[in-house]
Amino acid sequence: GAFLIPYILFLIIAGMPLFYMELALGQYNREGAATVWKICPLFKGVGYAVILIALYVGFYYNVIIAWSLYYLFSSFTFELPWTNCDNSWNSPNCTDPKLFNASVLGNGTKYSKYKLTPAAEFYERGVLHLHESRGIHDLGLPRWQLSLCLLVVVIILFFSLWKGVKTSGKVVWITATLPYVVLFVLLIHGITLPGAYNGINAYLHIDFRRLKEATVWIDAATQIFYSLGAGFGVLIAFASYNKFDNNCYRDALLTSTINCVTSFISGFAIFSILGYMAHEHKVKIEDVATEGAGLVFILYPEAISTLSGSTFWAVVFFIMLLTLGIDSSMGGMEAVITGLADDFQILKQHRKLFTFGVSFGTFLLALFCITNGGIYVLTLLDTFAAGTSILFAVLMEAIGVSWFYGVDRFSEDIQQMMGFKPGLYWRLCWKFVSPAFLLFVVIVSIINFKPLTYDDYTFPLWANRIGWGIALSSMILVPAYIIYKFMNVRGTFKQRLAYCITPENEHQLVAQGDVRQFKV
Repeated sequence: GAFLIPYILFLIIAGMPLFYMELALGQYNREGAATVWKICPLFKGVGYAVILIALYVGFYYNVIIAWSLYYLFSSFTFELPWTNCDNSWNSPNCTDPKLFNASVLGNGTKYSKYKLTPAAEFYERGVLHLHESRGIHDLGLPRWQLSLCLLVVVIILFFSLWKGVKTSGKVVWITATLPYVVLFVLLIHGITLPGAYNGINAYLHIDFRRLKEATVWIDAATQIFYSLGAGFGVLIAFASYNKFDNNCYRDALLTSTINCVTSFISGFAIFSILGYMAHEHKVKIEDVATEGAGLVFILYPEAISTLSGSTFWAVVFFIMLLTLGIDSSMGGMEAVITGLADDFQILKQHRKLFTFGVSFGTFLLALFCITNGGIYVLTLLDTFAAGTSILFAVLMEAIGVSWFYGVDRFSEDIQQMMGFKPGLYWRLCWKFVSPAFLLFVVIVSIINFKPLTYDDYTFPLWANRIGWGIALSSMILVPAYIIYKFMNVRGTFKQRLAYCITPENEHQLVAQGDVRQFKV
């Protein structure tokens, strides 16, 4: 409940305005994330930064989809493999949930952190084989079962993207609509379960004390950008294929609203199940509530295994996860492919080969995430690859468009496309509110950084340094390109600056001494 307040606030003051900005930017300029900066060459490094971030995310996001595929295959049995302790991967201490009660926990341990249930052991011992790794320094070899699942995922992505939007546009009809059907079915069934009301009540309850925690605000900000896809170059890439006079203002409002309403409704489906779990095990809601992989691959499957017709519900649930994951991954990979292909003509001429190269490259690097200790690599990438760096990239994007290219000029571009200028609210958000908000969140996320952990495992100092190196590798592209561009332009300091911040189609005016872009 407390999370919803900053989530909705950030949606209004940053998510929607920046979503609208990226759609208009891509649609007007008909370019990918890098070459769209012909409007202000100095900021082309922002485009390269978001492409690199999207590539990093592809390395580990495809692994999560591979897990979903593995779970889907495992669900085609009369008895789901995570329902009992009689499997080869189970430990001697495995606890049958039917015999479980609150006294088993002891020491104040939350149920969601109890790792000896069949569902938890299937995930950590049966799928990840985490018990065979001592930490990030001891990865081991890739698991062949997960390698095959990852290969299937990458092949699906390749054939969905190899012909561009001609194929991906058709695939999206399935991957974007099927999850809604499944979500609706799971929601209807979830609210009929005993304890569901308590779960929904906990979901909507607002604990205002949580709003004092910086992590709640940072998580809400990051979630907005992950949810809407702003900052990854995805929106710019897809919008570049729109008709020039398409109403991207309507698209921005509708898409961002539907997206966040869907997230809100999915919360009911999740918390009704959490309420049911708490009721079954006679513990508090907060003891079963968790986030991330623990929710998706441990608690939800465990809840499903207790329902009548559990095999059906498991298959339905993991098909939903699979289609959602492929849909999101297609967007990220399209941002990389379009962004670089628009910049380098040789890649555009050999798009199929380039798409294969990107797909195969992500497959090879993702193999690190499906080793025995792969979850540590995945946690490292998930924390650093697109956390502070994506917020920084969007901040620089907002500054580049609003302050260097100019809000008034950007508004005129939108008027050319749609026949009307953006209202005062959008212009104020683009120029002042969104950049100020993003700057604040970037600073707070750096100040509040804590050494990385995974459950009881604390990452060594060198792993944290590698993580920050990954984060900086994308952020450094922005100042690096500014220096590179400035040094490669001839003329006096003022002429160089003029060429760097003037749109490329007006460079002849700079040569004539007519410099217009110094107006802020």
